[in-house]
Amino acid sequence: MLYVFDTSSLREVGNMSPAFFPTFWEQFDEQVAAGAIVSVKEALKEVEGLNTKEHLEAWTKVNAGLFRVPTPEEMMFVREIFLVRKFQEMIRKQQRLQGMPVADPFLIAAAKIGNGCVVTEEKVRRNGAQIPNVCAHFDVECINFEGFLEQQGWSY
Repeated sequence: MLYVFDTSSLREVGNMSPAFFPTFWEQFDEQVAAGAIVSVKEALKEVEGLNTKEHLEAWTKVNAGLFRVPTPEEMMFVREIFLVRKFQEMIRKQQRLQGMPVADPFLIAAAKIGNGCVVTEEKVRRNGAQIPNVCAHFDVECINFEGFLEQQGWSY
């Protein structure tokens, strides 16, 4: 299974200190190396702007290859997302005005085209344009970090 990690879940990963969870990092890095865990370039930009954990910053630099540029097929799917008027709200006014990165539609597109699953800490919001809402609309699996750990059978 392909897991496409959102910024919010990467921040959860950052809470797993390598000093206290070395086995997690070994297993996580194995999945990254195997190509089972990916993200998108926009998520890297978001992480860089929000990161407060030195080990996560160092890890993202070493693993910069997991932050992919969208394929043409993924870009076509991003277009499909934005054809749904409600989902245009994924890009908020402040993000547009300040030129801030927006990873959400690219994450969903990567999961849809790659037959994968989005991993995010966002919650479904009634009539919202959150990642889980959009994933449900387009039949893309969506779980949180805890769900990812559960699917992997990892416990610490």
